[in-house]
Amino acid sequence: MVIYIIIIAVCLIGLIIGTISDIKTREVPDWLNYCLIFSGLGLRLIYSSATSDWLFLLYGIAGFAAFLAVALLMFYAGQWGGGDSKMIMGLGALLGLDFMHYRTLFSESLMVGFFINLLFVGAFYGMVWSIIMAATKWKKFTKEFVKIVKTGRFIFIRRALLIFVLAILTSIFFIGDGFLRIGLLLFCFMLMVTLYLWPFVKSVENACMYKFVTPDKLTEGDWIADDVSVAGELICSPKDLGIEKEQIEELIKLHDKGKVKEIRIKEGIPFVPSFLISFLITLVWGNLLMLIL
Repeated sequence: MVIYIIIIAVCLIGLIIGTISDIKTREVPDWLNYCLIFSGLGLRLIYSSATSDWLFLLYGIAGFAAFLAVALLMFYAGQWGGGDSKMIMGLGALLGLDFMHYRTLFSESLMVGFFINLLFVGAFYGMVWSIIMAATKWKKFTKEFVKIVKTGRFIFIRRALLIFVLAILTSIFFIGDGFLRIGLLLFCFMLMVTLYLWPFVKSVENACMYKFVTPDKLTEGDWIADDVSVAGELICSPKDLGIEKEQIEELIKLHDKGKVKEIRIKEGIPFVPSFLISFLITLVWGNLLMLIL
């Protein structure tokens, strides 16, 4: 159907532009994200008006709402910036969620397939990028990592987990099934890897992702790391979905008056490239989970 070809083309163009911008500037321009959102809902509204198929529009609204929930979750969990969050909303509006055919959602829905593929691709992409960042700032990273693993909380968790793992390893000697032994060994290995995964991610974040800038260096969508208040008035906060133009202008005025010096911002991993990779995989192979199952 022509409308689906147009939708896929718009998604690809938006993702390519967003990927280039995210890699170069660590920013995804708001105009691009809003274009995706309004294009998705607009195209669906035009098609629904022409064919009287109002479900097509409702699918777009449902897709937007579903990815809005994902965006808010990832943003407030500190994993995505405002630009990433807004882009996923636009993709939701374009791809749509065909909730009427719930029995075939996992096997046929382009949006669901894209989301599941993004879980796999995003995790691998994020880990590779984190390793690269840790390597480029190795001294700062190791300092943060050592500080975290020496905390009382981490030491307690590590000891408890080691006791649990040793109990499992001891039980292996009494198990005759070779496959079960291998499975338990892999399980123990994954537990230990997971134990050190959190301090690794947190160390990368603390050592590599924060920096101070003057207000004139801020751009729309920057991720503010701390609340900025002047005379009891909150100017911007981490809860904002990216700083806005009006807030930047106000901060510049306050900086000129000497009331604000520098703002700490967080530079997240440029995740839009993982969106593009996941979308291309979905177009070529479909839902990877369905292939595995």
